[in-house]
Amino acid sequence: MSIQWFRIIKIGYSSMIHKELRPLVFCGPSGTGKSTLIKRLFDEFPNTFKFSVSHTTRMPRPGEKDGTHYHFTTKEKMQEQIKNNEFIETASFSGNLYGTSRQAVEEVQRLGKVCVLDIEIQGVKQIKCTELNPLYVFIKPPSIVELERRLKARNTETEESLEHRLSIARSELEYGETPGNFDVVIENDDLEKAYEILHNFILTNYNPHCSTDEITS
Repeated sequence: MSIQWFRIIKIGYSSMIHKELRPLVFCGPSGTGKSTLIKRLFDEFPNTFKFSVSHTTRMPRPGEKDGTHYHFTTKEKMQEQIKNNEFIETASFSGNLYGTSRQAVEEVQRLGKVCVLDIEIQGVKQIKCTELNPLYVFIKPPSIVELERRLKARNTETEESLEHRLSIARSELEYGETPGNFDVVIENDDLEKAYEILHNFILTNYNPHCSTDEITS
């Protein structure tokens, strides 16, 4: 079998997977409660959704396991993989590379689950240029003032890092609120109301894949 024919089969297989189970992309500024909403979604539908395992060039933190929390790799190897078009999105943060490989997404889909990605705007823009065809969810705060209050309440930010995060958040909000960039935009002012919107969006788009035992409606 020729290499070219193998590639045709592989592309066809990937396309089939993508049509059956569209991945789910979450995006939104830090401090919007995005992680809380995603955790609640996973708790309600444990058999439907699964995170892809991202790659990173940073060192593992205590308790992190390679292949579980991240695929830990070197900058040289990851740059080579990026050059070979093995990633659907990458980003640079604090001198380290992060990214989602095509293989990581397909591994989740082969399990019959919806692959969930929690990424930055930079990654969203990259994915829109691929064949992945996910559904896009943007989580936003009620206001920049409220977002600043939430970030300060964490007691993990310096004045400099806080300003940096708020600056990024303003640009993310501008992109996130632009019509057509996301399939649903959820304002997380009240967690219950925000999750209800997310819940209804999930049932509308993934109901055939959600186990009837999982659906609590």
